[in-house]
Amino acid sequence: MSSRKNHLASQERVTRRLLGRHNLDLLKPVKLTPKIIEHGGYKVRDAATGKVLFGEKGYEFSATLEDIETWLETFEYPVKEG
Repeated sequence: MSSRKNHLASQERVTRRLLGRHNLDLLKPVKLTPKIIEHGGYKVRDAATGKVLFGEKGYEFSATLEDIETWLETFEYPVKEG
């Protein structure tokens, strides 16, 4: 396994842990397309509702890990009233 591949796997694990704190899932495509390879490869889903919250701007799996980490810094999980 190459060093770059190890780095990517490590970065994915860190991102999954950060998302898990908010009950969110990191999703990757089963089949890569050239567009996904070039511009992203991930999206974020709310584990409770199944709703995609981030990473579908223009096409599926449009977010990079860096995009997700930046988005997560400003993310506020909706609070149920009542």
